[in-house]
Amino acid sequence: MYQYNAQDRSQLESRRVIFERQIERNIEGKLSDEAFRPLRLQQGLYIQRQAPMLRIAVPYGMLGAKQLRTLAKVAKEFDKGYCHITTRQNIQLNWVQIEAVPELLKTLAQADLHSIQTSGNCIRNITSDPFAGVAGDELFDPRPYCEIIRQWSLGHPEFAFLPRKFKIAISGSKEDRAITQAHDIGLRAVLNSQQERGFQIIVGGGLGRTPILGSVLSLFVPEQNILDYLTAIIRVYNLYGRRDNKYKARIKILVKSIGIDQFKQRVEQELVHIRAHSQPLSAEKISAVMAHFPSPVYRQFDQTQLAQLHLKHADKPAFLNWFNRNTEKHKVDGYRIVTLSLKNAKAAPGDIRSEQLEAIADLAERFSFGEVRSTHQQNIVFADVPIIELFELWQALEIYDLAAPNVGTINDIICCPGLAFCSLANAESIPVALKIQKTFDDLDYVYELGDLSLNISGCMNACSHHHLANIGILGVDKKGQQFYQISLGGTKGKQPQLGKILGPSFAASAVTGIIEIIIQTYINHRQDLENFIDTYARIGIATFKEAVYEPIN
Repeated sequence: MYQYNAQDRSQLESRRVIFERQIERNIEGKLSDEAFRPLRLQQGLYIQRQAPMLRIAVPYGMLGAKQLRTLAKVAKEFDKGYCHITTRQNIQLNWVQIEAVPELLKTLAQADLHSIQTSGNCIRNITSDPFAGVAGDELFDPRPYCEIIRQWSLGHPEFAFLPRKFKIAISGSKEDRAITQAHDIGLRAVLNSQQERGFQIIVGGGLGRTPILGSVLSLFVPEQNILDYLTAIIRVYNLYGRRDNKYKARIKILVKSIGIDQFKQRVEQELVHIRAHSQPLSAEKISAVMAHFPSPVYRQFDQTQLAQLHLKHADKPAFLNWFNRNTEKHKVDGYRIVTLSLKNAKAAPGDIRSEQLEAIADLAERFSFGEVRSTHQQNIVFADVPIIELFELWQALEIYDLAAPNVGTINDIICCPGLAFCSLANAESIPVALKIQKTFDDLDYVYELGDLSLNISGCMNACSHHHLANIGILGVDKKGQQFYQISLGGTKGKQPQLGKILGPSFAASAVTGIIEIIIQTYINHRQDLENFIDTYARIGIATFKEAVYEPIN
């Protein structure tokens, strides 16, 4: 992973010192709350329902063992002993005190961690595929380009105060695990006919109040020109994006209003000006950043020994369930990609305790070259685990409640904090998620259901990406009462689609029962063990609607 140098640390320290003084002036009453708000948001500091929240940047999800131990330390010393993984691969502390933030940031800085641009109307954390560098379907590793864009965007003076927040995702694989079409800008790795590297550029995606999947702006932009294109796109947005209405200020609204062809024309006009005064990315710069992401020194294993793994543990169904659900094929023979599920019904989805962070740091050093990745699914990934050591890793994870064998199932719920913390939320999310997990706690039954995504958002901001779930749940307010709207048919991946609203919303007490009806309808109509989304595509939403609303009527 990228290693900070003296210049990186100097820049971050300067920003930290400036923010520390801003905090002091606000506490002293010399800087009003209104003037302080955009400054603290650009440093990831929110004033939430229960207490201030600090969002810590985890660029493209990469964390080293030292950073994990530092997160464990700040969670114990500045929070309530746990933190939360977001759908943008960041880390949130939900119980910080503003007076303690300067010391907290000093502690984070010791491990090259910070909170800069994790909020505010600027370019946010660059996200990517949590399997980057190890996926078998990868065209090339996107992480060096994530890092190049991170360095370019961090503190970019022209784009510090955009019309609204701005999010960029990059995928290097054929299967889009970075959800690029749901971002302001999505970059997908492409090789041209000469096998030269470049990116397909997608613009104008986003969820929230107006969910829109992005449109293709360019089929191929060479790697050396990528920063010029990003500059042109964001400059057009900065010039023409709405600033009079925050609900219409995202780039997706601009692209939709003028059309992708007109937007492309304006971008190309900007590119003419940019290229007259800038140089493309040099091969030396790209190579220098790539050097931070070398392939580990993988071991070679006896193929007969690997083939006998399942036979050796045939009498341990719990391990085999975990192997089948929580591990994925690696590009190198003898290794697997392992996902540590943070969905075990003992805590809110995505929450992770200090002692778990410390254990993960130790286990990462022991089993996966000292690195992990945070995921959009609010889990943790060990990217490089030898197959012959999987059983030993599983035993260790069991001790820390990190071996729930439910990845990709109805129990692997993405869930925002909802009313428990968020001041924007209309309804609770966590209690609904825990109740659904408790209802579907029979793993044999859950496995029979197959791959099935269920996401819960507490408000229209859609932080949990409920629009892209097979079953999406959205909390809404009805005259001060909590209700929940359900959508069906959303999917992520290379060809994502937005879910369709099932019908009128339900009271909180009815939600779990409605989910059970939806699941039973799926079971009644599935063919040949097809997954939920395939059954839905075949029979349509009307069959589900009839099953859910007919008894009510």
